[in-house]
Amino acid sequence: MSNEKDLRVLLAIESSCDETAAAVVREDGEVLSSIIASQYELHQDWGGVVPEIASRAHLRRIIPVIREALTAANTTTDQLGAVAVTTEPGLVGSLLVGLTAAKTIAMGLRIPLVTVNHIEAHIYACGMGSTADIYPSVGFVVSGGHTNLYDCRSATECRLIGGTTDDAAGEAFDKVARILGLPYPGGPSIQKAAESGDSNRFQMPRPLLHSGKLDFSFSGLKTAVLYAARGVPGPKQLPETPPEIVPDLAAAFQQAAIDVLVHKCLLAAKQLNYSRICVGGGVAANTEFRKSMETATKKRGLTLNVAPPELCTDNAAMAAVAWELLAAGRTASLDADVLPGLVRPGRKRQRKTASK
Repeated sequence: MSNEKDLRVLLAIESSCDETAAAVVREDGEVLSSIIASQYELHQDWGGVVPEIASRAHLRRIIPVIREALTAANTTTDQLGAVAVTTEPGLVGSLLVGLTAAKTIAMGLRIPLVTVNHIEAHIYACGMGSTADIYPSVGFVVSGGHTNLYDCRSATECRLIGGTTDDAAGEAFDKVARILGLPYPGGPSIQKAAESGDSNRFQMPRPLLHSGKLDFSFSGLKTAVLYAARGVPGPKQLPETPPEIVPDLAAAFQQAAIDVLVHKCLLAAKQLNYSRICVGGGVAANTEFRKSMETATKKRGLTLNVAPPELCTDNAAMAAVAWELLAAGRTASLDADVLPGLVRPGRKRQRKTASK
């Protein structure tokens, strides 16, 4: 059996959106350090992530965060066996900051560069800290930028089978929070407000619930909240949501969104004939969503793996999936590029690998 001191370590970098993160992960999956510099205070006044602000913040923070991760792991650069970095999907400016840092490290230390898919990493995080195999499974990533379902045959084989046609679930939470006068980020704010609310006071739509397809749509639900909160557009529409109805609207919206998310996830499992579901992403930290998923999967005899709360929001530790890519020989060349933007069903994405 290998001694822990003999195991290789890699540096992982994540900068796909508004979190500047770095982690040091051993090849047995042990996370030696995980450092995250959040930017929520920079975007709070805007009610959402501003790409230009995000990329500039990454530029300021990337080197200090990497240094802190190495120090916290008691690791020096000459001990690194590889450097992994998120290159897709995400904000182009943010992704480029992380990739540039990773390329510089890989070239300077003459170690392999591994490019990581942010979505695959979120799903992989569902099995971190556990010895159980989580594949094959339905992979469900629910966050501010993504609401996507995947057929996951392995850690490196994830096929997109369904996604949102407009807003992602987390994005809808942010926008509804703004309608209700709640602070950014919207997920935690709505969850807190909903605790004292009555989800049955306002009737909210469940978009595409019975379509039989694996697509999502949250723009109509968001509009329904707006009309219930302030009235239809016109001279009588209120400028702000009356505070006394905020808890009930928050609860009604949250329940409607959760009903759709759970239903579509179960539908995917039925269509693929899978007995395991893996859920990751920032919305997976929502307590009511986790409870609803647990109840629904238990009722149907399915196995549920939800990422630990600390690995739901963006982080670099989940890029431990890079060890799987290394084992498969999937290293990247130094002319690798980012693949920004959202993932949609039918959209093909190609990763450039190093020549052998």
